[in-house]
Amino acid sequence: MSHANYLPVRPDWLGRRHEAAIDPDLPIIDAHHHLWDRPGWRYLLPELMDDIRDSGHLIEQTVFMQCQTMYRTCGPEAMRPVGETAFVASLAGHAAGGPVLACAGIVGHADLRLGGAVGPVLEAHIRAGEGRFRGIRHISVWDADASLMNPLSAGPPGVLRDAVFREGFAALRPRDLSFDAWLFHPQLDELVDLARSFPDTTIILDHLGGVLGIGPYAGQRDAVFLAWAGAIRMLAACPNVVVKLGGLGMRINGFGFEEADQPPTSERLAATWRPYMETCIEAFGAKRCMFQSNFPVDKGFYGYGTVWNAFKRLSRGAGEDERTALFSGTARRIYRLGATDRD
Repeated sequence: MSHANYLPVRPDWLGRRHEAAIDPDLPIIDAHHHLWDRPGWRYLLPELMDDIRDSGHLIEQTVFMQCQTMYRTCGPEAMRPVGETAFVASLAGHAAGGPVLACAGIVGHADLRLGGAVGPVLEAHIRAGEGRFRGIRHISVWDADASLMNPLSAGPPGVLRDAVFREGFAALRPRDLSFDAWLFHPQLDELVDLARSFPDTTIILDHLGGVLGIGPYAGQRDAVFLAWAGAIRMLAACPNVVVKLGGLGMRINGFGFEEADQPPTSERLAATWRPYMETCIEAFGAKRCMFQSNFPVDKGFYGYGTVWNAFKRLSRGAGEDERTALFSGTARRIYRLGATDRD
């Protein structure tokens, strides 16, 4: 993936740091990862399983998140994203019975701007998912600075308020489908309005709401944090919204983890992220928060084992029930995942 939002994975650089897993017996559901085979960047089940095995963490299940891969190349345009769901379901089926229930939940894409006509697309996803399909992500990231956005999925502005989009959004709840929201922090008020307008539809906020730290937002860390935190508290007042904790290893966040001679330690990640994580956990409560790896996107910035160690450090002060919710319980409930043999 060549867009500058995603740094290339540098195995030699990542190999300069390996941390033993903290609390290796803590069950984990990785609530957000991708799979793709793109020019110069292959990350399919073997690569994911290598990361999981090498990390030493007890990853029991994972949730696949749409990433515009393996779309159908013919047929109606609206139906082409169903190819991604069918591809991932096939991979998951072949891996069934292994130590990790990979892609136990699948979130795909459908263009909700189709309005009511999106219904057949949603039904096709459900059939293609073979019992694993859980929801839709329709990316709505937008900023006046186009350099912040991936041109494959940018804008248009204000889509969450669009009447036809909302007609399509209304088709989710009758099919028991959730909505993953990926947008930038200045857009969070749009998501608040959407959540209030559809109180019976489960909305999952990805990547803590897209905290920006580069371009026009560079050098404004404190002001951005205050604006973001205020919006997060407003969103948390909507009981149908939950939040994914993670995805802070992107260029747009501006933390600069990739600039050092060695990958960051889990201590550094935890210290850097603590204000954001604690704000979300305090606002939403642990039962409405879930940790996510966002791999392989974040693999340009740190290793898989390191990021889960950081999450474990961040959650050390939580009670047992809270910790269970953060690492597996919330993801299991929201994505309606089955129990494992260990439960």
